Amino acid sequence: MLNIVILAAGLGKRMQSSLPKVLHPVAGKPMLAHVIDQARLLNPGRIVVVVGHGAETVKEAFAHAADLDFVLQSPQQGTGHAVMQAIPLLQQADPSGATLVLYGDVPLVQSATLESLLEARHGGLAILTEKLADPTGYGRIVRGSSGHVERIVEHKDANDAERAINEVNTGILAAPTGKLIEWLGQVSNNNAQGEYYLTDVVGLAVRDGVTVGSAHPSAAYETLGVNSRVQQAQLERLWQAEQARRLLEQGVTLADPARFDLRGTLQCGRDVFIDVGCVFEGDVVLEDGVRVGPHCVVKAATIGAGSLVEAFSHIEDAVVGAQARIGPYARLRPGAQVGEQAHVGNFVEIKKSRLGKGSKANHLAYIGDAHVGERVNIGAGTITCNYDGVNKFQTIIEDDAFIGSDTQLVAPVRVGKGATLGAGTTLTKDAPAGKLTLSRSRQTTIDHWKRPEKKQ
Repeated sequence: MLNIVILAAGLGKRMQSSLPKVLHPVAGKPMLAHVIDQARLLNPGRIVVVVGHGAETVKEAFAHAADLDFVLQSPQQGTGHAVMQAIPLLQQADPSGATLVLYGDVPLVQSATLESLLEARHGGLAILTEKLADPTGYGRIVRGSSGHVERIVEHKDANDAERAINEVNTGILAAPTGKLIEWLGQVSNNNAQGEYYLTDVVGLAVRDGVTVGSAHPSAAYETLGVNSRVQQAQLERLWQAEQARRLLEQGVTLADPARFDLRGTLQCGRDVFIDVGCVFEGDVVLEDGVRVGPHCVVKAATIGAGSLVEAFSHIEDAVVGAQARIGPYARLRPGAQVGEQAHVGNFVEIKKSRLGKGSKANHLAYIGDAHVGERVNIGAGTITCNYDGVNKFQTIIEDDAFIGSDTQLVAPVRVGKGATLGAGTTLTKDAPAGKLTLSRSRQTTIDHWKRPEKKQ
């Protein structure tokens, strides 16, 4: 059985924030959430999260996750000491199984890399290493004449020859659970920092005749940690550049890959175009031929084939049919369903409503809790009055209706098929099919009226 221990106890002082470091976001979700998601892909028997600073806040953020065990590290005395806190839970596991150690502030490591690390164990210990042009600050990998790893030396404890080594330890390792518990019991804090280093188990494994294997990440960004806002921003752009590259290779056109943000998953059909400054969150689907204009936000939505989303539109938890036109400056809120060939224009907001095939709301309208049929025209300034302060009610507009400008539909109300509502109507009763319904006060002109004047 595989156990995974995620170290997430650090203060993150350089982040200059009251929020625990591992809860700061990269690509739209907390760093720790990225690590947990990749850990789950390995189907472990147990995931243990070691918390410290802001422990309750971290636990609360993942309170819904029944598959996580939390243990407290207090005070924080190094990475080895952190893993020691998980020993009572690890002792319940099969000692012949493996334990994988990950870090909550190294968010972009991928499950495929972790699988290769587990394969490199060959029943023993394996560490994830990386070669850096500038290894300053990292623990160096010291190999013997056979090429096997013999030990890891922390930068502050390394001599000049050891500091010249450019292969570094990422901190991520996998070891036999029983042996890891044994080695942790022998780790000392006799070093420059006075801490218990997890890396010392490598030397102990070599002493016991255990061969230490190694693996390397598929991409350099996988092992980059975050200790400051600068590093957080740098990692964000590296990740976004990778997402842009993947989309470009799939045939998606990005107006500027450097001005693109994906904070979830994006599935694209053929010949999709995405303009600058767009943000995609959650699970988004853009079907064949979709064009998204500049500075749009699309969250948990599906956009049908051939549809156009014009500039500055916001779409959340909505479905847009094929050949539709959205925006500019349109807002589709959760539950919005826009039919094929429908138009939602500038400053139109739709919430929990269906707009049928070929229907149009081209400007300055609010449609909430409504069912709008096909080929309906909704004039400028139209609103559905769906909320009485306590309850919400539905408006039904049947096929081929024409809603004049500046109309208020006071729900619950129904507009019949082919009905016309005159401009300025406040509709409080059902409008019959095929007829003109209007309600407006009679226009009058007052003779000899004078506009008020300011007193001198």
